[in-house]
Amino acid sequence: MEWCNDNGRKYWEYVNECEDSSIWDYLKEVWETMKQAVERGINTEGRLPGPLNLARKAPTYYVKASGYKQSLQSRGLVYAYALAVSEENASGGTIVTAPTCGACGVMPAVLYHSWKAHDMSETRVLHALATGGLIGNIVKQNASISGADVGCQGEVGVACAMASAAACQMFGGSASQIEYAAEMGLEHHLGMTCDPICGLVQIPCIERNAFAATRALDANLYAAFSDGMHRVTFDRVVQVMKQTGHDIPSLYKETSAGGLAKSFSNIIKTKL
Repeated sequence: MEWCNDNGRKYWEYVNECEDSSIWDYLKEVWETMKQAVERGINTEGRLPGPLNLARKAPTYYVKASGYKQSLQSRGLVYAYALAVSEENASGGTIVTAPTCGACGVMPAVLYHSWKAHDMSETRVLHALATGGLIGNIVKQNASISGADVGCQGEVGVACAMASAAACQMFGGSASQIEYAAEMGLEHHLGMTCDPICGLVQIPCIERNAFAATRALDANLYAAFSDGMHRVTFDRVVQVMKQTGHDIPSLYKETSAGGLAKSFSNIIKTKL
């Protein structure tokens, strides 16, 4: 952020300084893959693999959203896009780990919705991707994006921070506003456990992607209303997330031995 302010540049320009020119071809491939995952997901019905027998919800949410007024329609479409990519992941489809498989629906939902609803250029989307990727790399370097290490805050929480920053970049946020959006995206997921039922990336993971996508858009809006000034920095929240994750008992970190996973284990065993 200091570099951006000192040089009158943006976060995506910092990425451009650090990477070679192939980064933009790579991010274009990422964006195309995200779009395809959304579009396959909202057009594919049926059940997800595994003993939970979950029906895909993205097509239904997508169709139902069209029946609402603009404000609610927008929220419903974001749900649908996030569900679509998460359900593609659960079905073995091609997705982008952003930053992980379990949190793959958040970034695509925010980017796809912004692109479609606000007629954003592809260049603006790629700049947003670069900004979101920078945020994810900061967390990966200074803490963790592993649910087994720090719980779901390191997966869905980080995805929300990335998407918050990306959205704020797309809508013209300043360096401090983008950092604030990322900070809120992660802060409000602190302490989230990773307790998937049956060890599958389905319950509660898929719904968490949908809610995190809308939370990212809210973080962008909240930051946009501000002047970017705030007390708790993104770097501080990253450190707190790391410590909080290491304080969480292992039962609540991808073992499926605690939390929701434990509470449903007997029900699942009975059905099987």
